[in-house]
Amino acid sequence: MGAVGAVSPVPAGPSDLDLAGPRSRWARAAGRTRSYIALMKLRVVELLLVSTVPVMLLAERGMPSWWLIVVTLVAGTLSAGSANTINCYVDRDIDQLMGRTKRRPLVRETVEPAQALRFGIVLGIVSTLMFGLLVNWISAALSVGAIAFYVFVYTLGLKRRSPSNIVIGGAAGCFPVLIGWSAVTGTVGWAAVLLFAVIFFWTPPHFWALAIRYKDDYAAAGVPMLPVVATTEVVTRRILLYSYVMVGVSLAVGPVADIGLVYTVPAALLGAWFVAEAHRMVARAHRGEDIRPMRLFHMSISYLTLLFAALAAAALV
Repeated sequence: MGAVGAVSPVPAGPSDLDLAGPRSRWARAAGRTRSYIALMKLRVVELLLVSTVPVMLLAERGMPSWWLIVVTLVAGTLSAGSANTINCYVDRDIDQLMGRTKRRPLVRETVEPAQALRFGIVLGIVSTLMFGLLVNWISAALSVGAIAFYVFVYTLGLKRRSPSNIVIGGAAGCFPVLIGWSAVTGTVGWAAVLLFAVIFFWTPPHFWALAIRYKDDYAAAGVPMLPVVATTEVVTRRILLYSYVMVGVSLAVGPVADIGLVYTVPAALLGAWFVAEAHRMVARAHRGEDIRPMRLFHMSISYLTLLFAALAAAALV
C-alpha cells in the first residue's frame, strides 16, 4: 500500500523545454542561415547584377532565353558571394575595428572562420560548374578570374598596402558585364569591354565617397584608402577626374554598340548630373565646407542603375 498522501503519478507530457526545443533549433538554423547569407554581401551583389541583364540584352539584340538569364544570374550571385565570403574571412581582423563592418558574422562569431572559408570555396566551385556546364566555359573562366582578382589582387595584395587599392582592385566588380556578354555570345566584344571600363572608372568615385564618410574607420584599421592618406581637396579632384573619364567612356558605348539616341541621350544627361555633383564636392572642399560625400555615393548607385536601364531599353528597341 502506498504512503498516505502520496500523489498519483501523472502521465508524462511535453514539457515547456521540450516544446521550445524544436522552435529553438529552427531559430538557430534560421539565424545561422542569415549569417551565411550575410557573408555573401548580397546588397553589393545586387548592384553588380544590375549590369548583367542589360548587357545580355545588348549582346542578343533582344531577349535571351529566360533559362540563360536565370542561370547566369544565379551563378553570378554565387560567384560574387564566394569572393565576398572569402574577403570576410581574410578581413575579419580589421572588420572588428570599423563601425561599418563590426556586425559582420565573423566578427560577431556567429560563423567559425574555417566554416566561412569552406563556404566561400564551395560557392566558387558551384558557380564555376554552373557556368561551365549550363552556360559556357568562357563565362566560367571569367567568373573564376573575378573571384581570384578580388581575393588575391584586391583583398590580399592591395587593400592594406596601397591607396590605389580600389582603383585597381575594383576591376573585380567589372567582370559581370563580360560574363553577361560571353554568356550570350561565347566571346567578349568591344561593347562589353567599354562597359567594363565604365564600371572601372565609376568605382573610385563611388567608393571614395563612402571612404570619406568612414575614413576614421579605415584609419583605425590601418587601411590606406585615399581619403585616409590625402586631403579632402585631393580626393574630390580625383573623383572629378574619374567622373569625366567615366562619362566619356559611357558616351563611346553608343556608337561602338550602334544603339543610337535611346541610350546616348540618357547617358549624356546622367553624365552631366554626375559631373555636376562631383564639381559641387570640389567647390565645397575648396571652401572648407562639409562636402556631404554620401550624396554622391547614393547618387552613383542611381546613375549606374539608370545608365544600364537605358542600355536595356536601347537593346530592345
